[in-house]
Amino acid sequence: MASSPDLFPNVTFSDVSEAAAGPAAEGATAAFGLGAATGAPRLSLVKAEAEPTVEIDLADAQVFKLGPTEWLCVCDESEAKDGVEEKSFSRAIKVVLRTEAESKAFSLAFQRWQHQVISGKAGERLENGSIIASKNKFDTKIEASSAKMYFHYYGQLLHQQNMLQDFVRTGTYYAAVMENRSDFEGRVVVDVGAGSGILSLFAVQAGARHVYAVEASEMAEHAQRLISGNPSLGHRITVIKGKVEEVVLPEKADILISEPMGTLLVNERMLESYVIARDRLLAPDGKMFPTTGRIHMAPFSDEYLYVEMANKALFWQQHNFFGVDLTPLHGSAFQGYFSQPVVDAFDPRLLISPPTYHTLDFTSMKEEELYEINIPLSFVASVGTRVHGLACWFDVLFNGSTVQRWLTTAPGSPTTHWYQLRCVLSQPLYVMAGQEITGHLRLVAHSAQSYTIYLTMSAKMWGVGAEQGGILQTSTGKLELKEPYYRLSQPQSCTLPQDQQQQQLPSLQAQGSEQQMQEGLSPAFTIDQDCLN
Repeated sequence: MASSPDLFPNVTFSDVSEAAAGPAAEGATAAFGLGAATGAPRLSLVKAEAEPTVEIDLADAQVFKLGPTEWLCVCDESEAKDGVEEKSFSRAIKVVLRTEAESKAFSLAFQRWQHQVISGKAGERLENGSIIASKNKFDTKIEASSAKMYFHYYGQLLHQQNMLQDFVRTGTYYAAVMENRSDFEGRVVVDVGAGSGILSLFAVQAGARHVYAVEASEMAEHAQRLISGNPSLGHRITVIKGKVEEVVLPEKADILISEPMGTLLVNERMLESYVIARDRLLAPDGKMFPTTGRIHMAPFSDEYLYVEMANKALFWQQHNFFGVDLTPLHGSAFQGYFSQPVVDAFDPRLLISPPTYHTLDFTSMKEEELYEINIPLSFVASVGTRVHGLACWFDVLFNGSTVQRWLTTAPGSPTTHWYQLRCVLSQPLYVMAGQEITGHLRLVAHSAQSYTIYLTMSAKMWGVGAEQGGILQTSTGKLELKEPYYRLSQPQSCTLPQDQQQQQLPSLQAQGSEQQMQEGLSPAFTIDQDCLN
Protein backbone atom coordinates (compact mmCIF):
# COMPACT_ATOMS: atom_id res chain seq x y z
CA MET A 1 0.00 0.00 0.00
CA ALA A 2 1.25 3.50 -0.82
CA SER A 3 2.87 5.27 2.14
CA SER A 4 3.05 8.90 1.02
CA PRO A 5 0.02 10.97 -0.07
CA ASP A 6 -0.60 12.46 -3.52
CA LEU A 7 -1.13 16.22 -3.18
CA PHE A 8 -2.84 18.62 -5.59
CA PRO A 9 -2.57 22.25 -4.40
CA ASN A 10 -4.71 25.22 -5.41
CA VAL A 11 -7.79 23.24 -6.40
CA THR A 12 -11.33 24.50 -6.26
CA PHE A 13 -14.11 22.33 -4.88
CA SER A 14 -17.76 22.70 -4.01
CA ASP A 15 -20.45 20.48 -2.54
CA VAL A 16 -23.16 20.25 -5.19
CA SER A 17 -25.48 18.04 -3.13
CA GLU A 18 -28.88 19.66 -2.87
CA ALA A 19 -28.91 19.72 0.94
CA ALA A 20 -25.44 21.17 1.32
CA ALA A 21 -24.90 23.37 -1.72
CA GLY A 22 -22.64 26.30 -0.97
CA PRO A 23 -19.96 28.56 -2.42
CA ALA A 24 -16.89 27.01 -3.98
CA ALA A 25 -13.73 26.79 -1.88
CA GLU A 26 -10.75 28.16 -3.79
CA GLY A 27 -7.08 27.65 -3.11
CA ALA A 28 -7.73 24.31 -1.41
CA THR A 29 -5.57 21.18 -1.39
CA ALA A 30 -6.70 17.73 -2.54
CA ALA A 31 -4.76 14.95 -0.81
CA PHE A 32 -4.99 11.20 -1.34
CA GLY A 33 -3.77 9.21 1.64
CA LEU A 34 -4.68 6.97 4.54
CA GLY A 35 -7.20 8.01 7.19
CA ALA A 36 -5.58 8.60 10.56
CA ALA A 37 -8.26 6.70 12.48
CA THR A 38 -9.09 3.83 10.13
CA GLY A 39 -5.97 3.52 7.97
CA ALA A 40 -8.26 3.27 4.94
CA PRO A 41 -7.62 5.19 1.67
CA ARG A 42 -9.35 8.58 1.62
CA LEU A 43 -9.49 11.76 -0.44
CA SER A 44 -9.18 14.83 1.78
CA LEU A 45 -10.17 18.28 0.52
CA VAL A 46 -8.59 20.83 2.85
CA LYS A 47 -9.89 24.37 2.67
CA ALA A 48 -7.71 27.40 3.25
CA GLU A 49 -7.48 29.21 6.62
CA ALA A 50 -7.88 25.94 8.57
CA GLU A 51 -11.53 25.49 7.66
CA PRO A 52 -13.03 22.00 8.22
CA THR A 53 -11.79 19.23 5.92
CA VAL A 54 -14.07 17.31 3.55
CA GLU A 55 -13.14 13.64 3.54
CA ILE A 56 -14.28 11.08 0.96
CA ASP A 57 -14.02 7.38 1.75
CA LEU A 58 -12.68 5.76 -1.42
CA ALA A 59 -14.24 2.39 -0.55
CA ASP A 60 -17.58 3.35 -2.10
CA ALA A 61 -16.74 6.51 -4.04
CA GLN A 62 -16.99 7.09 -7.78
CA VAL A 63 -15.50 9.80 -9.95
CA PHE A 64 -16.95 11.25 -13.17
CA LYS A 65 -15.27 13.57 -15.65
CA LEU A 66 -17.23 16.77 -16.29
CA GLY A 67 -14.66 18.61 -18.40
CA PRO A 68 -10.94 18.81 -19.19
CA THR A 69 -10.12 19.83 -15.61
CA GLU A 70 -13.40 19.17 -13.77
CA TRP A 71 -14.35 16.04 -11.84
CA LEU A 72 -17.38 15.00 -9.82
CA CYS A 73 -16.71 12.76 -6.81
CA VAL A 74 -19.78 10.89 -5.56
CA CYS A 75 -19.86 8.94 -2.29
CA ASP A 76 -22.42 7.46 0.10
CA GLU A 77 -22.96 9.11 3.48
CA SER A 78 -25.44 8.96 6.34
CA GLU A 79 -26.22 11.18 9.28
CA ALA A 80 -27.61 10.52 12.75
CA LYS A 81 -30.40 12.49 14.42
CA ASP A 82 -31.08 12.09 18.12
CA GLY A 83 -28.89 9.01 18.17
CA VAL A 84 -30.87 7.30 15.43
CA GLU A 85 -29.14 6.70 12.09
CA GLU A 86 -31.18 8.00 9.21
CA LYS A 87 -31.28 6.66 5.66
CA SER A 88 -28.04 7.06 3.74
CA PHE A 89 -27.71 9.53 0.88
CA SER A 90 -25.28 10.38 -1.91
CA ARG A 91 -22.94 13.33 -1.67
CA ALA A 92 -21.39 14.93 -4.73
CA ILE A 93 -18.26 17.08 -4.63
CA LYS A 94 -17.11 18.98 -7.69
CA VAL A 95 -13.31 19.30 -7.95
CA VAL A 96 -11.59 21.64 -10.41
CA LEU A 97 -7.85 21.22 -11.10
CA ARG A 98 -5.54 23.89 -12.50
CA THR A 99 -4.35 22.15 -15.69
CA GLU A 100 -5.25 19.18 -17.88
CA ALA A 101 -2.01 17.46 -16.82
CA GLU A 102 -3.00 17.74 -13.16
CA SER A 103 -6.48 16.59 -14.07
CA LYS A 104 -5.12 13.38 -15.58
CA ALA A 105 -2.85 12.83 -12.60
CA PHE A 106 -5.81 13.36 -10.23
CA SER A 107 -7.84 10.70 -12.05
CA LEU A 108 -4.99 8.18 -11.96
CA ALA A 109 -4.34 8.89 -8.27
CA PHE A 110 -8.04 8.36 -7.51
CA GLN A 111 -7.92 5.00 -9.30
CA ARG A 112 -4.65 3.94 -7.67
CA TRP A 113 -5.69 4.78 -4.12
CA GLN A 114 -9.17 3.32 -4.58
CA HIS A 115 -7.57 0.08 -5.75
CA GLN A 116 -5.97 -0.23 -2.30
CA VAL A 117 -9.45 -0.86 -0.91
CA ILE A 118 -9.89 -4.11 -2.82
CA SER A 119 -6.27 -5.24 -3.04
CA GLY A 120 -6.19 -7.06 0.30
CA LYS A 121 -6.19 -10.83 0.48
CA ALA A 122 -9.61 -12.40 0.08
CA GLY A 123 -10.92 -13.48 3.46
CA GLU A 124 -8.57 -11.19 5.44
CA ARG A 125 -10.24 -10.42 8.78
CA LEU A 126 -11.40 -6.87 9.42
CA GLU A 127 -12.87 -5.30 12.54
CA ASN A 128 -16.44 -6.04 11.46
CA GLY A 129 -16.20 -8.56 8.65
CA SER A 130 -13.93 -9.64 5.81
CA ILE A 131 -12.78 -8.42 2.45
CA ILE A 132 -14.78 -9.87 -0.42
CA ALA A 133 -12.52 -10.33 -3.41
CA SER A 134 -13.62 -8.06 -6.23
CA LYS A 135 -13.47 -10.03 -9.48
CA ASN A 136 -13.36 -8.54 -12.95
CA LYS A 137 -14.15 -10.48 -16.10
CA PHE A 138 -10.60 -11.80 -16.41
CA ASP A 139 -10.57 -13.13 -12.85
CA THR A 140 -13.97 -14.76 -13.33
CA LYS A 141 -13.04 -16.89 -16.35
CA ILE A 142 -9.33 -17.60 -15.71
CA GLU A 143 -7.92 -19.90 -13.02
CA ALA A 144 -5.94 -17.98 -10.41
CA SER A 145 -3.02 -20.41 -10.67
CA SER A 146 -2.84 -19.98 -14.46
CA ALA A 147 -2.99 -16.18 -14.19
CA LYS A 148 -0.25 -16.19 -11.54
CA MET A 149 2.10 -18.22 -13.76
CA TYR A 150 1.18 -16.13 -16.80
CA PHE A 151 1.97 -12.78 -15.17
CA HIS A 152 5.10 -14.20 -13.53
CA TYR A 153 6.37 -15.34 -16.94
CA TYR A 154 5.81 -12.00 -18.63
CA GLY A 155 7.16 -10.13 -15.61
CA GLN A 156 10.68 -11.37 -16.41
CA LEU A 157 13.02 -9.43 -18.65
CA LEU A 158 14.49 -12.54 -20.29
CA HIS A 159 11.11 -13.36 -21.85
CA GLN A 160 10.60 -9.75 -22.93
CA GLN A 161 14.04 -9.90 -24.54
CA ASN A 162 13.02 -13.02 -26.47
CA MET A 163 10.10 -11.10 -27.97
CA LEU A 164 12.08 -7.91 -28.59
CA GLN A 165 14.77 -9.90 -30.41
CA ASP A 166 12.15 -11.29 -32.77
CA PHE A 167 13.02 -8.66 -35.35
CA VAL A 168 10.21 -9.70 -37.70
CA ARG A 169 7.73 -8.98 -34.90
CA THR A 170 9.36 -5.83 -33.51
CA GLY A 171 10.35 -4.45 -36.91
CA THR A 172 6.87 -4.93 -38.36
CA TYR A 173 5.26 -3.13 -35.41
CA TYR A 174 7.74 -0.26 -35.75
CA ALA A 175 7.12 0.02 -39.50
CA ALA A 176 3.33 -0.14 -39.08
CA VAL A 177 3.42 2.69 -36.55
CA MET A 178 5.95 4.95 -38.26
CA GLU A 179 4.42 4.51 -41.72
CA ASN A 180 1.07 5.63 -40.32
CA ARG A 181 2.08 8.72 -38.37
CA SER A 182 -1.18 10.39 -39.30
CA ASP A 183 -3.02 7.85 -37.14
CA PHE A 184 -0.87 8.70 -34.10
CA GLU A 185 -0.01 12.41 -34.33
CA GLY A 186 -1.78 14.33 -31.58
CA ARG A 187 -3.78 11.24 -30.56
CA VAL A 188 -4.35 9.45 -27.26
CA VAL A 189 -3.07 5.86 -27.36
CA VAL A 190 -3.63 2.93 -25.01
CA ASP A 191 -0.99 0.19 -25.09
CA VAL A 192 -2.85 -2.98 -24.02
CA GLY A 193 -0.52 -5.35 -22.17
CA ALA A 194 2.42 -2.97 -22.60
CA GLY A 195 5.14 -5.34 -21.39
CA SER A 196 8.46 -3.52 -21.62
CA GLY A 197 6.73 -0.42 -23.00
CA ILE A 198 8.37 -0.64 -26.42
CA LEU A 199 5.13 -0.08 -28.36
CA SER A 200 4.30 2.93 -26.20
CA LEU A 201 7.66 4.43 -27.09
CA PHE A 202 7.02 3.71 -30.78
CA ALA A 203 3.66 5.53 -30.53
CA VAL A 204 5.29 8.63 -29.02
CA GLN A 205 7.96 8.56 -31.73
CA ALA A 206 5.09 8.71 -34.22
CA GLY A 207 3.71 11.83 -32.53
CA ALA A 208 1.14 10.53 -30.02
CA ARG A 209 -0.07 13.23 -27.63
CA HIS A 210 -0.24 10.83 -24.71
CA VAL A 211 0.07 7.07 -24.21
CA TYR A 212 -1.40 5.03 -21.36
CA ALA A 213 0.71 1.88 -21.01
CA VAL A 214 -1.42 -0.70 -19.19
CA GLU A 215 0.47 -3.72 -17.85
CA ALA A 216 -0.73 -6.15 -15.17
CA SER A 217 2.54 -7.98 -14.42
CA GLU A 218 5.61 -6.82 -12.50
CA MET A 219 7.01 -5.78 -15.89
CA ALA A 220 5.15 -2.49 -15.35
CA GLU A 221 7.95 -1.41 -13.02
CA HIS A 222 10.62 -2.24 -15.60
CA ALA A 223 8.59 -0.39 -18.24
CA GLN A 224 8.46 2.67 -15.99
CA ARG A 225 12.26 2.63 -15.63
CA LEU A 226 12.76 2.22 -19.37
CA ILE A 227 10.35 5.04 -20.14
CA SER A 228 11.88 7.31 -17.48
CA GLY A 229 15.27 6.58 -18.99
CA ASN A 230 14.07 8.04 -22.29
CA PRO A 231 12.81 11.44 -21.03
CA SER A 232 12.38 12.99 -24.46
CA LEU A 233 9.67 10.38 -25.11
CA GLY A 234 8.65 9.27 -21.64
CA HIS A 235 7.06 12.53 -20.52
CA ARG A 236 4.08 11.65 -22.72
CA ILE A 237 3.64 8.12 -21.34
CA THR A 238 1.77 7.08 -18.20
CA VAL A 239 2.40 3.53 -16.99
CA ILE A 240 -0.59 1.96 -15.24
CA LYS A 241 -0.18 -1.34 -13.41
CA GLY A 242 -3.45 -3.22 -13.74
CA LYS A 243 -5.67 -5.24 -16.04
CA VAL A 244 -7.51 -3.59 -18.92
CA GLU A 245 -10.65 -5.23 -17.55
CA GLU A 246 -10.51 -2.98 -14.48
CA VAL A 247 -8.45 0.18 -15.09
CA VAL A 248 -10.21 3.54 -15.42
CA LEU A 249 -8.65 6.19 -17.65
CA PRO A 250 -9.34 9.94 -17.62
CA GLU A 251 -10.12 9.94 -21.35
CA LYS A 252 -10.99 7.66 -24.23
CA ALA A 253 -8.29 6.44 -26.58
CA ASP A 254 -8.11 7.35 -30.25
CA ILE A 255 -6.11 4.20 -30.99
CA LEU A 256 -5.30 0.91 -29.26
CA ILE A 257 -1.99 -0.79 -29.87
CA SER A 258 -1.17 -4.24 -28.55
CA GLU A 259 0.63 -7.50 -29.21
CA PRO A 260 -2.09 -9.95 -28.10
CA MET A 261 -1.18 -12.87 -30.37
CA GLY A 262 -0.22 -16.29 -29.05
CA THR A 263 0.52 -19.61 -30.69
CA LEU A 264 -2.17 -20.28 -33.32
CA LEU A 265 -3.12 -16.60 -32.78
CA VAL A 266 -5.50 -17.35 -29.88
CA ASN A 267 -3.34 -19.10 -27.25
CA GLU A 268 -3.16 -17.34 -23.84
CA ARG A 269 -6.58 -15.77 -24.54
CA MET A 270 -5.21 -12.22 -24.60
CA LEU A 271 -7.29 -11.43 -27.68
CA GLU A 272 -10.30 -11.37 -25.36
CA SER A 273 -8.64 -8.68 -23.23
CA TYR A 274 -7.87 -6.75 -26.42
CA VAL A 275 -11.55 -6.81 -27.40
CA ILE A 276 -12.61 -5.83 -23.86
CA ALA A 277 -10.17 -2.91 -24.00
CA ARG A 278 -11.83 -1.84 -27.26
CA ASP A 279 -15.25 -1.80 -25.60
CA ARG A 280 -14.08 -0.06 -22.40
CA LEU A 281 -11.33 2.31 -23.47
CA LEU A 282 -11.57 3.11 -27.20
CA ALA A 283 -13.52 6.01 -28.68
CA PRO A 284 -16.32 4.95 -31.09
CA ASP A 285 -14.34 5.91 -34.19
CA GLY A 286 -10.99 4.74 -32.84
CA LYS A 287 -8.46 2.50 -34.60
CA MET A 288 -6.87 -0.78 -33.53
CA PHE A 289 -3.30 -1.93 -34.27
CA PRO A 290 -3.54 -4.79 -35.19
CA THR A 291 -6.93 -4.59 -36.86
CA THR A 292 -7.71 -8.14 -37.99
CA GLY A 293 -6.16 -11.58 -37.68
CA ARG A 294 -6.33 -14.70 -39.85
CA ILE A 295 -5.73 -18.35 -38.98
CA HIS A 296 -4.41 -20.22 -42.05
CA MET A 297 -4.72 -24.00 -42.47
CA ALA A 298 -3.62 -26.66 -44.95
CA PRO A 299 -3.17 -30.46 -44.87
CA PHE A 300 0.42 -31.70 -44.83
CA SER A 301 2.42 -34.87 -45.35
CA ASP A 302 5.54 -35.41 -43.20
CA GLU A 303 6.53 -39.06 -42.76
CA TYR A 304 9.60 -38.19 -40.68
CA LEU A 305 7.55 -36.22 -38.15
CA TYR A 306 4.93 -38.96 -37.88
CA VAL A 307 7.51 -41.68 -37.26
CA GLU A 308 9.33 -39.48 -34.76
CA MET A 309 6.16 -38.97 -32.72
CA ALA A 310 5.05 -42.60 -32.95
CA ASN A 311 8.48 -43.81 -31.85
CA LYS A 312 8.29 -41.75 -28.66
CA ALA A 313 5.84 -44.31 -27.30
CA LEU A 314 8.10 -47.32 -28.06
CA PHE A 315 9.42 -47.09 -24.50
CA TRP A 316 6.07 -48.41 -23.30
CA GLN A 317 6.32 -51.56 -25.45
CA GLN A 318 8.88 -53.12 -23.14
CA HIS A 319 7.74 -56.44 -21.64
CA ASN A 320 10.51 -56.63 -19.05
CA PHE A 321 11.37 -53.24 -17.62
CA PHE A 322 13.06 -54.28 -14.37
CA GLY A 323 10.66 -57.18 -14.28
CA VAL A 324 7.59 -55.06 -15.15
CA ASP A 325 5.48 -55.28 -18.33
CA LEU A 326 4.90 -51.70 -19.52
CA THR A 327 2.76 -52.58 -22.55
CA PRO A 328 -0.62 -51.92 -20.84
CA LEU A 329 0.19 -48.21 -21.00
CA HIS A 330 1.46 -48.12 -24.58
CA GLY A 331 -1.88 -47.12 -26.12
CA SER A 332 -2.40 -44.23 -23.70
CA ALA A 333 1.17 -43.02 -24.18
CA PHE A 334 0.81 -43.20 -27.98
CA GLN A 335 -2.34 -41.04 -27.90
CA GLY A 336 -0.74 -38.71 -25.38
CA TYR A 337 2.10 -37.82 -27.74
CA PHE A 338 -0.37 -37.14 -30.54
CA SER A 339 -2.36 -34.83 -28.23
CA GLN A 340 0.54 -32.37 -28.39
CA PRO A 341 0.47 -29.83 -31.22
CA VAL A 342 3.89 -29.60 -32.84
CA VAL A 343 5.47 -26.13 -32.83
CA ASP A 344 8.34 -25.74 -35.29
CA ALA A 345 9.31 -24.16 -38.60
CA PHE A 346 8.58 -26.50 -41.51
CA ASP A 347 9.19 -26.51 -45.25
CA PRO A 348 6.09 -25.23 -47.11
CA ARG A 349 6.65 -27.98 -49.68
CA LEU A 350 5.18 -30.38 -47.11
CA LEU A 351 1.75 -28.83 -47.75
CA ILE A 352 -0.37 -30.88 -50.15
CA SER A 353 -3.07 -28.30 -50.89
CA PRO A 354 -3.47 -24.52 -51.13
CA PRO A 355 -4.35 -23.14 -47.66
CA THR A 356 -7.63 -21.67 -46.50
CA TYR A 357 -8.11 -19.16 -43.66
CA HIS A 358 -10.51 -17.98 -40.96
CA THR A 359 -10.74 -14.24 -40.21
CA LEU A 360 -11.12 -12.55 -36.82
CA ASP A 361 -12.07 -8.86 -37.06
CA PHE A 362 -10.87 -7.30 -33.81
CA THR A 363 -12.77 -4.08 -34.48
CA SER A 364 -16.24 -5.65 -34.55
CA MET A 365 -16.18 -9.16 -33.05
CA LYS A 366 -17.64 -9.91 -29.64
CA GLU A 367 -15.45 -11.26 -26.87
CA GLU A 368 -17.73 -14.30 -26.56
CA GLU A 369 -16.93 -15.30 -30.16
CA LEU A 370 -13.46 -16.27 -28.92
CA TYR A 371 -14.82 -18.78 -26.39
CA GLU A 372 -15.42 -21.31 -29.16
CA ILE A 373 -14.16 -21.06 -32.74
CA ASN A 374 -15.56 -23.42 -35.38
CA ILE A 375 -13.83 -23.64 -38.76
CA PRO A 376 -15.06 -25.94 -41.58
CA LEU A 377 -12.29 -27.48 -43.69
CA SER A 378 -12.32 -28.21 -47.41
CA PHE A 379 -9.24 -28.92 -49.54
CA VAL A 380 -8.31 -30.71 -52.77
CA ALA A 381 -5.16 -32.82 -52.63
CA SER A 382 -2.56 -31.81 -55.21
CA VAL A 383 -0.63 -35.11 -54.97
CA GLY A 384 -1.25 -38.72 -53.98
CA THR A 385 0.21 -39.26 -50.50
CA ARG A 386 -0.46 -39.90 -46.83
CA VAL A 387 -2.01 -36.95 -45.00
CA HIS A 388 -0.53 -36.69 -41.52
CA GLY A 389 -2.58 -33.78 -40.23
CA LEU A 390 -3.32 -30.07 -40.42
CA ALA A 391 -0.71 -27.30 -40.54
CA CYS A 392 -1.63 -23.89 -39.13
CA TRP A 393 -0.17 -20.40 -38.93
CA PHE A 394 -1.51 -16.87 -38.63
CA ASP A 395 -1.07 -13.31 -39.78
CA VAL A 396 -2.40 -9.94 -38.56
CA LEU A 397 -3.15 -6.73 -40.44
CA PHE A 398 -2.29 -3.19 -39.31
CA ASN A 399 -4.88 -1.30 -41.31
CA GLY A 400 -3.36 2.16 -41.18
CA SER A 401 -4.70 5.21 -42.98
CA THR A 402 -1.52 5.47 -45.05
CA VAL A 403 -0.08 1.94 -45.26
CA GLN A 404 -1.65 -1.47 -44.70
CA ARG A 405 1.03 -3.77 -43.33
CA TRP A 406 0.86 -7.50 -42.57
CA LEU A 407 2.78 -9.45 -39.94
CA THR A 408 2.91 -13.09 -41.04
CA THR A 409 4.12 -16.33 -39.45
CA ALA A 410 3.70 -18.37 -42.65
CA PRO A 411 6.06 -21.24 -43.51
CA GLY A 412 8.73 -20.07 -45.91
CA SER A 413 8.58 -16.51 -44.52
CA PRO A 414 11.22 -15.22 -42.07
CA THR A 415 10.80 -17.20 -38.86
CA THR A 416 9.22 -15.59 -35.81
CA HIS A 417 9.13 -16.69 -32.18
CA TRP A 418 5.62 -18.03 -32.87
CA TYR A 419 6.91 -20.47 -35.55
CA GLN A 420 4.08 -22.58 -37.05
CA LEU A 421 1.84 -25.23 -35.53
CA ARG A 422 0.88 -28.70 -36.78
CA CYS A 423 -1.86 -31.00 -35.50
CA VAL A 424 -0.66 -34.54 -36.24
CA LEU A 425 -3.25 -37.30 -36.62
CA SER A 426 -2.50 -40.64 -34.95
CA GLN A 427 -4.15 -42.33 -37.95
CA PRO A 428 -3.04 -40.78 -41.30
CA LEU A 429 -5.32 -40.57 -44.34
CA TYR A 430 -4.48 -41.91 -47.81
CA VAL A 431 -5.43 -39.60 -50.70
CA MET A 432 -5.00 -39.40 -54.46
CA ALA A 433 -4.32 -36.25 -56.47
CA GLY A 434 -7.59 -34.41 -56.97
CA GLN A 435 -9.30 -36.08 -54.02
CA GLU A 436 -11.34 -33.84 -51.72
CA ILE A 437 -10.38 -33.57 -48.03
CA THR A 438 -13.06 -32.23 -45.72
CA GLY A 439 -13.30 -31.82 -41.99
CA HIS A 440 -13.69 -29.48 -39.07
CA LEU A 441 -11.38 -27.58 -36.72
CA ARG A 442 -12.97 -26.65 -33.38
CA LEU A 443 -11.17 -24.58 -30.74
CA VAL A 444 -12.74 -24.51 -27.27
CA ALA A 445 -11.36 -22.07 -24.69
CA HIS A 446 -10.73 -23.18 -21.11
CA SER A 447 -9.82 -21.52 -17.82
CA ALA A 448 -6.10 -22.31 -18.11
CA GLN A 449 -5.80 -19.49 -20.70
CA SER A 450 -5.68 -21.77 -23.70
CA TYR A 451 -7.76 -24.00 -25.96
CA THR A 452 -8.61 -27.63 -26.55
CA ILE A 453 -8.36 -28.46 -30.27
CA TYR A 454 -10.80 -30.91 -31.83
CA LEU A 455 -9.77 -31.92 -35.37
CA THR A 456 -11.64 -34.10 -37.84
CA MET A 457 -10.32 -34.80 -41.34
CA SER A 458 -11.95 -37.05 -43.94
CA ALA A 459 -11.08 -38.19 -47.45
CA LYS A 460 -14.12 -38.26 -49.73
CA MET A 461 -14.82 -40.74 -52.51
CA TRP A 462 -12.66 -40.21 -55.58
CA GLY A 463 -12.93 -41.35 -59.16
CA VAL A 464 -15.86 -43.07 -60.85
CA GLY A 465 -19.04 -42.66 -58.81
CA ALA A 466 -17.60 -39.91 -56.63
CA GLU A 467 -20.48 -37.61 -57.55
CA GLN A 468 -22.70 -39.82 -55.40
CA GLY A 469 -20.79 -38.60 -52.34
CA GLY A 470 -19.73 -40.56 -49.31
CA ILE A 471 -16.74 -40.57 -46.94
CA LEU A 472 -13.97 -43.06 -47.63
CA GLN A 473 -11.96 -42.64 -44.41
CA THR A 474 -11.96 -40.35 -41.37
CA SER A 475 -9.40 -39.54 -38.68
CA THR A 476 -9.90 -37.45 -35.53
CA GLY A 477 -7.70 -35.91 -32.89
CA LYS A 478 -8.01 -34.04 -29.58
CA LEU A 479 -5.05 -31.82 -28.76
CA GLU A 480 -4.16 -29.38 -25.97
CA LEU A 481 -2.83 -26.08 -27.25
CA LYS A 482 -1.34 -25.32 -23.83
CA GLU A 483 0.87 -28.45 -23.99
CA PRO A 484 2.73 -28.27 -27.33
CA TYR A 485 5.76 -30.22 -28.45
CA TYR A 486 8.45 -27.63 -29.21
CA ARG A 487 10.42 -29.24 -32.04
CA LEU A 488 12.89 -26.44 -32.56
CA SER A 489 16.34 -28.03 -32.42
CA GLN A 490 18.63 -28.48 -35.39
CA PRO A 491 20.39 -31.70 -36.50
CA GLN A 492 23.56 -32.24 -34.48
CA SER A 493 26.36 -34.78 -34.36
CA CYS A 494 25.82 -37.21 -31.50
CA THR A 495 28.56 -39.66 -30.51
CA LEU A 496 27.12 -42.85 -29.01
CA PRO A 497 28.94 -45.00 -26.43
CA GLN A 498 30.98 -47.88 -27.90
CA ASP A 499 28.57 -50.58 -26.72
CA GLN A 500 25.59 -48.82 -28.30
CA GLN A 501 27.23 -48.26 -31.67
CA GLN A 502 27.05 -51.98 -32.39
CA GLN A 503 23.29 -51.99 -31.79
CA GLN A 504 22.37 -49.39 -34.44
CA LEU A 505 20.17 -50.51 -37.28
CA PRO A 506 22.05 -50.75 -40.61
CA SER A 507 19.63 -48.27 -42.22
CA LEU A 508 20.40 -45.76 -39.50
CA GLN A 509 24.15 -46.27 -39.80
CA ALA A 510 23.96 -45.61 -43.53
CA GLN A 511 22.63 -42.12 -42.94
CA GLY A 512 26.07 -40.85 -41.92
CA SER A 513 28.07 -39.18 -44.64
CA GLU A 514 31.37 -40.56 -45.89
CA GLN A 515 33.11 -37.57 -44.39
CA GLN A 516 31.62 -38.28 -40.97
CA MET A 517 32.76 -41.86 -41.11
CA GLN A 518 36.28 -40.78 -42.07
CA GLU A 519 36.35 -38.36 -39.13
CA GLY A 520 35.21 -41.03 -36.71
CA LEU A 521 31.86 -39.37 -36.01
CA SER A 522 28.57 -41.16 -35.69
CA PRO A 523 25.68 -40.19 -38.00
CA ALA A 524 23.76 -36.97 -37.36
CA PHE A 525 20.55 -37.13 -35.37
CA THR A 526 17.94 -34.51 -34.57
CA ILE A 527 18.11 -33.92 -30.82
CA ASP A 528 14.82 -32.72 -29.33
CA GLN A 529 14.08 -31.45 -25.83
CA ASP A 530 13.14 -34.89 -24.55
CA CYS A 531 16.61 -36.20 -25.36
CA LEU A 532 18.21 -33.47 -23.28
CA ASN A 533 16.25 -34.28 -20.09
